[in-house]
Amino acid sequence: MGTKRGTVRLIGGEFGGRKLHFQDKGGEVRPTSDRLRETLFNWLQFDLAGARVLDLFAGSGALGAEALSRGAAQAVLVERARVHCKDLERQLHPLFEDRISIVHADAREWLRHERGRFDLVFVDPPYDLQLQAKMARTLDDGGFLADGALIYVESGAHDAEPAMPASWAREREKTGGDVRAVVYRRAEPAG
Repeated sequence: MGTKRGTVRLIGGEFGGRKLHFQDKGGEVRPTSDRLRETLFNWLQFDLAGARVLDLFAGSGALGAEALSRGAAQAVLVERARVHCKDLERQLHPLFEDRISIVHADAREWLRHERGRFDLVFVDPPYDLQLQAKMARTLDDGGFLADGALIYVESGAHDAEPAMPASWAREREKTGGDVRAVVYRRAEPAG
């Protein structure tokens, strides 16, 4: 299959309406739909100001860019496909400058070698890899989540629901079409 161009639109905030373009060879990028992103960011609207964001499977960059456009302080976008990283760097660095870091790496490897605490994490891997539960455990065990952090997990609606850490409380969820979208909040330690 040949490479085609895909487009996603930032929905709100400082750069609402801006289009992001990405190369897509054989449908390997599956951006979260405009409708679902609008719902998601309505859920998150009161938690974005000043947040540190981690987007582990950045793809088109829509989730991390939307968070920055709506007031997040910083975002780290991790993407393993070099061509997508180049698209992200070309389009997002001019908009967000030093507020964004684009990392060319496999998310699983990156988490083994990096440290940092994040207020909001997007876990939206290719559904067929079934990495949601594994990534959740790694984030929780590795100290990547700030107290009260929000974690967005997207999976296939027809797949078994991924098991999440006991310390994560389900805050919001939506299932539609082929997508199950859930926002969890990591419990703050007692005391």
